[in-house]
Amino acid sequence: MRFLNDVQPTYDLTYDDVFMVPSRSSVGSRQAVDLSAPDGTGTTVPLVVANMTAVAGRRMAETVARRGGLVVIPQDIPIEVVTEVVGWVKSRHLVLDTPIVLSPHQTVADALSLLPKRAHNAGVVVDEDYKPVGVVTDRDLSGVDRFTQLAQVMSRDLLLLDADIDPREAFNTLDHANRRYAPAVHADGRLAGILTRKGALRATLYTPAVDAQGRLRIAAAVGINGDVAGKAKQLLDAGIDTLVIDTAHGHQESMINAVRTVRALDPQVPIVAGNIVSAQGVRDLIEAGADIVKVGVGPGAMCTTRMMTGVGRPQFSAVLECAAEAKKHGKHVWADGGVRHPRDVAMALAAGASNVMIGSWFAGTYESPGDLQQAPDGRYYKESFGMASARAVANRTSEESAYDRARKGLFEEGISTSRMFLDPQRPGVEDLIDSVVAGVRSSCTYAGAGDLAEFADKAVVGVQSAAGYAEGKPLHASWS
Repeated sequence: MRFLNDVQPTYDLTYDDVFMVPSRSSVGSRQAVDLSAPDGTGTTVPLVVANMTAVAGRRMAETVARRGGLVVIPQDIPIEVVTEVVGWVKSRHLVLDTPIVLSPHQTVADALSLLPKRAHNAGVVVDEDYKPVGVVTDRDLSGVDRFTQLAQVMSRDLLLLDADIDPREAFNTLDHANRRYAPAVHADGRLAGILTRKGALRATLYTPAVDAQGRLRIAAAVGINGDVAGKAKQLLDAGIDTLVIDTAHGHQESMINAVRTVRALDPQVPIVAGNIVSAQGVRDLIEAGADIVKVGVGPGAMCTTRMMTGVGRPQFSAVLECAAEAKKHGKHVWADGGVRHPRDVAMALAAGASNVMIGSWFAGTYESPGDLQQAPDGRYYKESFGMASARAVANRTSEESAYDRARKGLFEEGISTSRMFLDPQRPGVEDLIDSVVAGVRSSCTYAGAGDLAEFADKAVVGVQSAAGYAEGKPLHASWS
């Protein structure tokens, strides 16, 4: 990357402060751009879901990996749960979505509590042999007594797809039948999954992030305190594909020692460590054994670090400096935090990041772990919270004494809760991924880049005023 007219700014920059200038390009199609990350994590789109308990769960992990990204399970989740989640995600189908399964004798109330857990918003009713006998959606359940059994309201007009059907054929079948979705079954008639028209279409456009055995990838985080080696080994034994060593202040002796300890285990997966914002931090963590360094202090939507402590750095400049340093050592960085729009992902990649972490933006989707709630104005939302918030601190210290928990609770920094409203046009994480990937692909074509390495090399970036940034925003209504 180079700055426009080779004018190096004398102050640090955020994503909002920069723009990209089009260059002569021979890339004829956005779909010709290869978005696979070069950092060994196996992502085919450069997106990593941050290790926040309000964002990263099993549904998110399955869905994002199916589209080529990676989800990091948070460090405060018990190892037994993480092991179960890893096994569950790795057993998921690469094309079919996991269905919401119901029995004919369950009630409308049961179905209503489960349907918002999936973006396809449909439940499959199965018999005792796990064969589909009906489907229900929120439309079927509207205005119906909540104690009514599903057998009385489900639609029995089933279109069944073969579990091994070609995605394009599945799309055409659904389109011809004017169906939004259909259950897919194995040869013996047992339910295998569910497929929507959009899901079938996406399966032709995305490449899943899979391990050597062809299973969906998943990552997990470990902290820097306690038995780091023991916890890391348990995560590795569980089958994770990337190990993240995570703390807010990554440039400290405890982090360096933790990285050395984990490297001594000789893990056969990439080690990610952070967070830092300086070239020296990159050098120290790479020297300790990190393959990837996580960059970002304070830019996250749930993070109050800068307002509480004054510590941090504008994210674009932090990524630019750290990525350049990592490249000297043949290593990589992840840009963690500060992403509010697809353009921000593109600017992070232009600055040299191999993957971009997203947290709060993805909290407001069907796939995040929280329960769907409704505000007085009718809008749906989920609650998000930072990993230094009262709720997160309480989760991490649940096994400590009451005195220690109370003492740590006095010093929590982050926002305890924030409402992340679902975008009616893009309520699922796949909808947001579509938007981000479309923007990044276009950015690459504007730069004349066929892959992410070329993009980081060829991007030409300028510095803009606040008015320049505002000029680029679309108007949703006329100005008169």
